[in-house]
Amino acid sequence: MSETPAVQVKSLVKDFRGAFGRGMIRAVNDVSFEIASGEVYGLIGPNGSGKSTTMKALLGLVTPSAGICSIFGRDSTKVDSRQEVGFLPENPYFYKHLSGEETIRFYGKLCGMRGAALRERTLELLKLVGLEDAGKRRLGGYSKGMLQRIGLAQALVQDPRLLILDEPTAGVDPIGSRQIRDLIFKLKDRGFTVFLCSHLLEQVQEVCDRVGIIHKGSLVKEGRLDDLIAIEDQTEIVLRNATPELLKRIHALAANEEGVELVRSGNPRTTLERLFLRETIQRDSGKINPVQAIWEQREGDSK
Repeated sequence: MSETPAVQVKSLVKDFRGAFGRGMIRAVNDVSFEIASGEVYGLIGPNGSGKSTTMKALLGLVTPSAGICSIFGRDSTKVDSRQEVGFLPENPYFYKHLSGEETIRFYGKLCGMRGAALRERTLELLKLVGLEDAGKRRLGGYSKGMLQRIGLAQALVQDPRLLILDEPTAGVDPIGSRQIRDLIFKLKDRGFTVFLCSHLLEQVQEVCDRVGIIHKGSLVKEGRLDDLIAIEDQTEIVLRNATPELLKRIHALAANEEGVELVRSGNPRTTLERLFLRETIQRDSGKINPVQAIWEQREGDSK
């Protein structure tokens, strides 16, 4: 029997009533994907593509017009499905007059924690997010990156199995972004499942196992990251200690095959950014050109 997915979204549809009698507007159209336990999954898309609506449907904040969302096998419209979920919204609000320690204790009490258990959990989380030395400082003196890490700490207070992060590095400087990325790696090593929405494609490429690209409400591409960024019409051959004579014979063999050209030796990979642009902007303009993308990648590698 296969393991129950951490997240399952099946044929999700969400319609909203338009303003001024404009009828119904479809924000999400027949979206389906699964996230396995212990996986880091990234959902990316342009503004207004439907990724936030999908996340809200999973959290039970909006009711699907059709389809099903479940968390560890439980219907996401039911309150108990969120008992094992930690959530960091895009722009979390905290009481700036509280310290880091007080903030974590506040959220811990909301989760029913008290006494020594709460004190130990607070210190553990401050250490995990790298703020043990700033725990007694007021949040009003925290940088944006420090506030995001406190946000991650509050999302982890109840030790959830699933962590949902909406733009966790929005407005964060490169150092803070790197710290949050490293923290996501730590969480993955500890067995957490992470569902990440972000427009920072380089970061998604670094941390995610699988990626879905949503565009105009539809999931246009989804799969393992390594598979998605592989260039489909090229084959990679890796040789160790190849002699010049062997390389000449390989070139000669390729030259004798009609339609085959040995372009170069190396790692034929595009980037998540180029894949994203191809599946969104270029899809709209009808100018999807994988060959051009390949040559752009080569030019970038040679610089």
